[in-house]
Amino acid sequence: MSTPLGTRSDTGGGHLRDTVYGILRDELMNGQIKFGQRLTEPKVSGRFGISRTPAREALAMLCSDGLLRREDIGFSPVRPSIPMIRDLYELRITLELAGIQRVMDNPELRHDHELLRLERDRWLALRDDPPAQEPGFVVVDEEFHIALLSASGNGELVRTLASINARIRHVRMYDFMVNNRVEVTIEEHLAILEAVLAEDLPRALVLLHRHIGESLDVVLDRVTRAIVAMSMASEQE
Repeated sequence: MSTPLGTRSDTGGGHLRDTVYGILRDELMNGQIKFGQRLTEPKVSGRFGISRTPAREALAMLCSDGLLRREDIGFSPVRPSIPMIRDLYELRITLELAGIQRVMDNPELRHDHELLRLERDRWLALRDDPPAQEPGFVVVDEEFHIALLSASGNGELVRTLASINARIRHVRMYDFMVNNRVEVTIEEHLAILEAVLAEDLPRALVLLHRHIGESLDVVLDRVTRAIVAMSMASEQE
C-alpha cells in the first residue's frame, strides 16, 4: 500500500499527478499490475490519498503512453504486440539509416555540424553526470535520434521518425530499466556523433544500426518477461 501522497504538505497538484504517474508506470512495466486488472479514478485516488483530479490526469498520461487503454469503466493494461514492435523498429531503423545514407550517396550534401556539435556537448555533459536509471530517459534518447536525423537535412524523414517514436515510446521505456543501459547509450551516442563529425559515415552507419538493434533486443526481452509475469499473475487469480 502506498503512503498517502495527499498528506505531504509540499506536494501540489502537478507533483501529485507526476508522482502517481511514475509509480503506476513502473508497476505496469514490471508486471505488478496484471492484465485484466481495472484501474479507476476512485481506486487510484483512494490508494494514494489524493483527489480525483491528479488521479485522472495520471491515468490519462498512461493512456497517452500506450500503457493503459480506456474501458467502459476505468482503464486496463495494454498487452504489447511483439510483431508490431518488430515492424515499427524495422521502420525506425530504415528511417534513421536513410539520414546517413542520403549524405553518403550525394556529394553535395553534408550534415549540419553545428547542430551535431551542440548535441555532442549535451551528451558529454550527460556522461559527466549520468541521469538516474529510469524509463523517462527515453525522451532524452529520442531527442538525440531526432537531432541526428535532422542534421541530415530531410524534414520529412524527421517528421516520420517523430511519429514512429510516439508509437513505440511505451515499450522503449523498457530499454532504460536495465543496469548500465543509460551509460551504454550515452557512450554509443557519442561514438556515433564523433563518426559523423569526422565524416566517417560508413562507420557511423554501422554504429547506428548496431545501436538500434541492441535497443530492440533489450526491449523485446523486457517486454516478453513483463508479458509472461503479468499472464502468470492473472492465471493465479
